[in-house]
Amino acid sequence: FSLKELHGIFPWLVESIFGSLDGVIVGWNLRCLQGRTNPTEYSVALDFLDPSGPMLKLVYKLQAEEYRYDFPVSYLPGPVKASIHEQVLPECSLYHNKVQFPSSGGLGLNLALNPFEYYMFYFAISLITQKNSPATHHVSPSNSAYFILVDTYLKCFLPTEGSVLPPPSSNPGGAIPSPTPRTPAVPFTSYGMHHTSLLKRHIAHQPSVNADPASQEIWRSETLLQIFVEMWLHHYSLEMYQKMQSPHVKLEVLHYRLSISSKHHGSPAQSSYQALHAYQESFKPTEEHVLVVRLLVKHLHAFSNSLKPEPLSPSAHSHTASPLEEFKRVVIPRFVQEKLYIFLQHCFGHWPLDASFRAVLEMWLSYLQPWRYAPEKPPQSAEPLPRNVSEKWAAFIQENLLMYTKLFVGFLNRALRTDLVSPKNALMVFRVAKVFAQPNLAEMILKGEQLFLEPELVIPHRQHRLFMTPTLGGSFFSSWPSAITDASFKVKSHVYSLEGQDFQYKQMFGTEVRNLVLKLAQLICQAQQTAKSISDHSAETLASQSFFSWFRFTPSEMNGSYTGNDLDEIGQDSIKKTDEYLEKALEYLCQIFKLNEAQLTQMMMKCGTAPDENGKKQLPDCIESEDGLILTPLGRYQIINGLRRFEVQYQGDTELQPIRSYENATLVRLLFRLSSVLNERFADQMDVLCSREDFVGRLCRYHLTNPHLVQKIRYSPMVKDRTSQNWGPRISLRFLASYRTLISLLMIYFIASWFHIGPVGCTFIILIGYFLYAVIMTFFFEGWKPHEH
Repeated sequence: FSLKELHGIFPWLVESIFGSLDGVIVGWNLRCLQGRTNPTEYSVALDFLDPSGPMLKLVYKLQAEEYRYDFPVSYLPGPVKASIHEQVLPECSLYHNKVQFPSSGGLGLNLALNPFEYYMFYFAISLITQKNSPATHHVSPSNSAYFILVDTYLKCFLPTEGSVLPPPSSNPGGAIPSPTPRTPAVPFTSYGMHHTSLLKRHIAHQPSVNADPASQEIWRSETLLQIFVEMWLHHYSLEMYQKMQSPHVKLEVLHYRLSISSKHHGSPAQSSYQALHAYQESFKPTEEHVLVVRLLVKHLHAFSNSLKPEPLSPSAHSHTASPLEEFKRVVIPRFVQEKLYIFLQHCFGHWPLDASFRAVLEMWLSYLQPWRYAPEKPPQSAEPLPRNVSEKWAAFIQENLLMYTKLFVGFLNRALRTDLVSPKNALMVFRVAKVFAQPNLAEMILKGEQLFLEPELVIPHRQHRLFMTPTLGGSFFSSWPSAITDASFKVKSHVYSLEGQDFQYKQMFGTEVRNLVLKLAQLICQAQQTAKSISDHSAETLASQSFFSWFRFTPSEMNGSYTGNDLDEIGQDSIKKTDEYLEKALEYLCQIFKLNEAQLTQMMMKCGTAPDENGKKQLPDCIESEDGLILTPLGRYQIINGLRRFEVQYQGDTELQPIRSYENATLVRLLFRLSSVLNERFADQMDVLCSREDFVGRLCRYHLTNPHLVQKIRYSPMVKDRTSQNWGPRISLRFLASYRTLISLLMIYFIASWFHIGPVGCTFIILIGYFLYAVIMTFFFEGWKPHEH
């Protein structure tokens, strides 16, 4: 087709594939397309959207003619959208010279994007806009066509080996031109100093027709990464925006607001509030979103670690280093670090306290361990040993200190509010402890903290933040002589640029965090004991199941309390796994923070995790009042975390308990009416029988009353009126409504028919057998004494 025709259908085609920005049009639904369920469509979609496939060939063909396509600013991430509406240009060079006023009759601002940018914008944002697809709940995100395409694009445009393949050209021998600088259509102030990006440095002065292939590869690589980072990571709340923005941004925004308020004679405070409120957005990343970000982080580590060793001669480096090699050197600190830190802060503070946090946790741990994606292979050994973290990673750890320390404290606060008896929660604690316990890692983090806490001697107090905030177009040190670019300055610059000059740093190895670790160790000990008691309780329950209890001949079982949790259904293997995870996590925490056995013993004595005299867990901490027992804050904490629980029992009339799932509702009601008639008719006779001192009295007291339950009700502070209910002897027939009892009786009648025993004879045998069982039980258990009755 001609370029004019292709230019006309290109926006429609992109929207048909990736869906509309408002989410109404689903498109091809790449996030739910899997090879296992739809192999043909899956294969066709991947071939069509491959970097060397028809769709990207169309993109490069349109790119040669420098066509532009409008992308609405209203669908950009909240902070970017708000700053553009305030006419403050975002610091990302991706938006520079692209914002345009709408044409006559149009609504809203637009970005004028070239075909490659337009395609990648839609591809990246479809991960966020297409959220409510019902099929996504039954799909493994890592096997979807979208996930595979992200991995393919990263490997193609950010290669770990070789260089980026040149794009195909419609003209033999020609090259696809890089984007040319354009005149801004809207007067904007900038976030900060105008730094030259890698793209401008290498291609700004070259003719577009004969562009250098090196500049082409760096342009596509930089554009792809910027779009992914902006669409997937540049989201945060109003509170985070106020906290993370740099001072010169505040200054530019303040100047703009003052100028607007002076023009309209309005209240500066109100203008400031409205403008600041616009930065707030409701952003709730999904588990699939986090998994894709983790894929990006892992690939960027591998991409950065594929950097060739620097030559010994600095002059040789300046002449031989390619644009791609320079890009590898700065890709993480310049493009990813700040926004990923904000994204992780948001997830740590807002993600639900459940097992789905594992995705966020693994993404964080992947970023903390760049050595896992280094090209060198660890030496093979018969027994796998923990791998020492090399000293060459000290610079990375120091320049990412908050990623290690502040987020570790954030994880501690989350772990202290979760149920560590759950195997999935125990696994998360184990994973974090194992990563931070790697040999030499804790020492390097401590060294980074010491560098940050060194007193400032040469560095000015305010000036370095104003001029040296790391942006997408510059680095910390571009305006400063090399004399003061020491390790301490790098650490301080990292912390102040992310958290502000007035940030009160909380030391990871300080007293406050150490106390949190001790609390976590205490919870681990309590969770281990809880898991052990649940395991013992399950074993006792299985061992104590007798033949008669299967027939539901013991009505007191309906008064039993449930003291287990989800581990009862998971099984003994998961309980063992939980205990292993917690034991190893406690061991790792002791290694990291140098905890000794004496501290752990003292801590366990303080928390009171020892079982009571009956071998059961103690009750939650509470105090007695006129209204009964009241939980203390410690007691509420113990219940929420599953550390202790009340022995909850039904304390009303046993005949009026709710109908259970193993009972026939109609039979329960009929038998209740029958037993009520019998109890009313023979109440006096049963009282007389239970008052006797001989064997008959003992037999009646044991089987017509429930002494343990009556004692609990008589002396319980929760029961106010003890005279309004009849706690005397009574006949209970409810056990006959149990399905197990009914099935058992049918089996007995069926077996009796084989021996030619009729229903009357069979019933007589059952009654004789139950009478003998009652006599035997009476001999084993002494009945009530007369004064107790």
